[in-house]
Amino acid sequence: MTDQEARLTYGDGDYSVVRPGRFVRCAVSGRPIPLEILRYWSAERQEAYFGPEQAVEALAGPK
Repeated sequence: MTDQEARLTYGDGDYSVVRPGRFVRCAVSGRPIPLEILRYWSAERQEAYFGPEQAVEALAGPK
C-alpha cells in the first residue's frame, strides 16, 4: 500500500477501494483518516468524517 490518499466508494455499512492508499480526508475538517480507523461516512454524499461530531456537523447542514 502506498502513502498516498485512497479513493473510496462509500456504501451502506461498507466501502470499496477505487484507488489504494493509506488514508482519506475528512470532508469537514480536512484531517487525514487512516483507513484502519475509518468508521463514519455518508453513502449519499460520498464523503468521510473523522468522527461522530464531524458526521453530525456535515449532515446537519448549514448553520
